Amino acid sequence: MIVTTGNEVAGHEISEYLGVVRGIVVRSTGIGRGLIGGLRSIGGGNIPEYVAVCEEARGHAFQLMLQHAHEAGGDAIIGMRYDATEFMQGSTEVLAYGTAVRLRKTE
Repeated sequence: MIVTTGNEVAGHEISEYLGVVRGIVVRSTGIGRGLIGGLRSIGGGNIPEYVAVCEEARGHAFQLMLQHAHEAGGDAIIGMRYDATEFMQGSTEVLAYGTAVRLRKTE
């Protein structure tokens, strides 16, 4: 499936808009990563344990969005974006969303 942050797909014409699709996950750091990440945060800089949690959450949300688009009959997702909100202390909601479309190849 084609996924783009743009509003068009090169070499294709959008034949049908199927609506907004999304993938939502809520993740926490967990005790191990939270403890190690908390200790590393004292020194400042990049915190690999937190990066790993963020990457896993974005990847999972992305896969759920793809599944939603597939179920809607989409060929592509345009206008794809991520959003993240702290759900409660230590837990973050990650949302991947865009517009599912059907495409027709242009000649």
